[in-house]
Amino acid sequence: MIRVTAAVIVRDGRVLVARRRAAARLGGKWEFPGGKIEPGESPEACLRRELREEFDVEATIGETLGHHVHRYDFGTVALTAFRVTDVCGTLRLNDHQEVRWAAPEALGDFDFAPADLPFVAMIQAGKVKL
Repeated sequence: MIRVTAAVIVRDGRVLVARRRAAARLGGKWEFPGGKIEPGESPEACLRRELREEFDVEATIGETLGHHVHRYDFGTVALTAFRVTDVCGTLRLNDHQEVRWAAPEALGDFDFAPADLPFVAMIQAGKVKL
């Protein structure tokens, strides 16, 4: 099982969504940024590291929003999502094709990676404080 984290970064009633590069696995899909947990690393430490690597920002990791397991053709992913409200630094695209700040009602316009869809539904249902 591949253990990964995701950041639901919120600001001014919107959430940050990131589009994977075309050449990447699940290329072109949108996601909440994050990445694989390394051996001996906590999910929170993983997410701080991934946000630093992918966007050159420092983040304070908030509460856990939930866990979801999804089976892809390349393996099973166990995704833990966290709410993030405090991000410091200028966002740079080191790993993604593009990012957008999206209102909850607009999230359906994005082609999300399947493992992220339960968290999209939570946000659209108003279960995540924005």
